[in-house]
Amino acid sequence: MPYVATVLRVMIASPSDVPEARDAVEKAVHGWNDANARNKGVILQPWRWETSAVPVMGAHPQKLINAQGVDDSDIVFALFGGRLGSPTPDAISGTAEEVDRALELGKPVHLYFSTAPLPNDIDTAQLDALRAFKKDMQDRGLLGEFNNPEQLNHEVWKAIEHDIVSLKLNATPAVQSQPSGVDFLVQPHQEREISGVNSKGAPRYTTKHWLDITNTGDRDAEGVLFESVGEDSAMFIAGPEGSTTIHRGQTRRLPVMFTFGGSDDPVLRIQWVEDDDAKHRDFHVG
Repeated sequence: MPYVATVLRVMIASPSDVPEARDAVEKAVHGWNDANARNKGVILQPWRWETSAVPVMGAHPQKLINAQGVDDSDIVFALFGGRLGSPTPDAISGTAEEVDRALELGKPVHLYFSTAPLPNDIDTAQLDALRAFKKDMQDRGLLGEFNNPEQLNHEVWKAIEHDIVSLKLNATPAVQSQPSGVDFLVQPHQEREISGVNSKGAPRYTTKHWLDITNTGDRDAEGVLFESVGEDSAMFIAGPEGSTTIHRGQTRRLPVMFTFGGSDDPVLRIQWVEDDDAKHRDFHVG
């Protein structure tokens, strides 16, 4: 059914060396929309210069990106890996200029720096410039870090929730609904892939298995742990280590392996914390 919503443009800014991080932010924005847009009456529209900017002439490219992207955006996410980026006529890099302009306009700006290992052929001049920029930014606000796309996804959701409250856009949700708490949907998947060749040159195949775990409830699931239960279970969980958070509407991929001779009805137990109470639920995934 149709519903009324406020549309917020979310700009994703970064140098060219973190494409996976850019994709992770866009994916997180779409995931937040799927889980919250109708209930909160807010839709987030991601904006990336490579897909959203309109080609026009008449000014330096960075000025055009500023006008189309920064000026019309409501929230800005800036991501950095091992580069600061190329200089512009007015700033040390295009991304740095976008950050400064957004701050001058009073927009919420979230900066995240990668802690993942750097490539061996890193440009040391770019790295030094990035470190100097980061040091300068530390005096102007709180900075975030991420080691992988999954962690960045979590950070983006936190930032969005903070901004929605700060912008006072959730005072009157488009649709009122009764809270249902945490709930999960578990969907098993498998994919056959080539693992090598035999002595005759024919391909060998292995089957990769995983479970997609979706929090279909209206609350975040915190302290989530996964366990394969049963006296003779044939299913082994390949990750993750330790507990995790699965936001409402978010899907996590859980790699699993199966062995011969075990139970034909493997069971996954999901444990989580809700209202300070430890809870769990078992799912048959065979």
